Amino acid sequence: MLDIKFIREHVEELKNAIKNKSIDLDIEELLKSDREHSKLLQEMEGLKAEKNELNESMKKAKTDDERKEIIEKGKKIKESLDELEPRYKEVSLALKSLMVRVPTIPSKDTPIGKNGDDNVEISRWGEQKKFDFTPKDYIQLGKDLDLVDMDKGAKVAGFRGYYLKNEGVTLVMAMMMYAINKMIEKGYKPFIPPTLVNGFPLFGSGYFKGLEYNPEIDEIYQIASSDKEVTGEISKDKKFLVGTAEPSLLAYYSDEVLKEEDLPIRSFGFSQCYRSEIGSYGKDTKGMYRVHEFMKVEQVVISKADVEESTKLQEEMVAIAKEIHEELGLPYRVIQLCTGDMSAGKYRAFDIEAWLPVSNRWAETGSASNFVDWQARRLNVKYIGKNGEKKFAYLLNDTALPSVRPFLAILENYQQKDGSVLVPEVLQKYMGGKKIVTVIPAKAGI
Repeated sequence: MLDIKFIREHVEELKNAIKNKSIDLDIEELLKSDREHSKLLQEMEGLKAEKNELNESMKKAKTDDERKEIIEKGKKIKESLDELEPRYKEVSLALKSLMVRVPTIPSKDTPIGKNGDDNVEISRWGEQKKFDFTPKDYIQLGKDLDLVDMDKGAKVAGFRGYYLKNEGVTLVMAMMMYAINKMIEKGYKPFIPPTLVNGFPLFGSGYFKGLEYNPEIDEIYQIASSDKEVTGEISKDKKFLVGTAEPSLLAYYSDEVLKEEDLPIRSFGFSQCYRSEIGSYGKDTKGMYRVHEFMKVEQVVISKADVEESTKLQEEMVAIAKEIHEELGLPYRVIQLCTGDMSAGKYRAFDIEAWLPVSNRWAETGSASNFVDWQARRLNVKYIGKNGEKKFAYLLNDTALPSVRPFLAILENYQQKDGSVLVPEVLQKYMGGKKIVTVIPAKAGI
């Protein structure tokens, strides 16, 4: 969400951002609603000021006629307010519904494009694996090594359900522990945040496209059953499952005023993640590439309102994600997102994609985004500058490591001719020193 004063002063830039981000929003309609909102507010404030004056006059009235006249004027003011207030509420809601769709103006280095096809590759690391045998894809490896059961997963959880089994469990948990320790080494504060949350963290971080949850477009799960308050009464709050630790970590600082000297605040969260994937109907229907639940280690940074500093922090976060991929030995590329592939609030964004040599595709394993103050205004995260002025913070996030797609990349990249899979060296200590995942007799060589 942007400041209305900023919107009024940057109409043309915002029109370009709306066009380039393919957002359904008429800025002129918003400005018209803003003018009506201001007009109604002024009228109401004027009437309330008159009402206050009448109250003071009533105290000074000396005759019944004076009091009667004041009462009659008061009735007319009340009637006028009764007429204006419903309209004011209606216009206020309409204005807010438009305001939440106003995008952040993207950075100057963000490529202009319509969709993901126009994203720009900016770097690449590692050699794509070549095999001297007929390799298997991760689906076959998961079956042969008894690491994954998609059939039972679909039976129990429905489409996109899965079971991790045996070394599949220990390998994924080794990945998570490795990422957790990596983030701590980098000076990030660890959290295990709530994954069952109220609506405001999801609205505040931009996971609701509008003011309220819309199941047709928001890829979020809403909990159907009711919760109870401490009093035992049924709660009126709606509850949701988060798709990443980001909303919960950002909301931790909502309605707080931080100190500039404490910024930047670096933190990360380990959590289960839930995605309805409603926008991906028909895509990746086989295997584990696109699933409804997984684990992830997510980086979050709160920065002071300085574009240059927040850009450096974003580069720092991307560098950590790159280092993780390199230590895991996974070839990857970094993509800068174009305007048409960015959500409304993003100022600058990158994806990291690992290479799946047998599936013959790049697999998105992380996304790094700088929202500048767009999320902070929704969540009311401020800090006091050195001059005593309160400012909205800049908020950033990046994936350190998710559980599924790097797991698939390890299976395909580290498979051996005998059907086994090597364990990346950095993960071995989290698997009790185990170097190989196999159902082949132990005499088979590494």
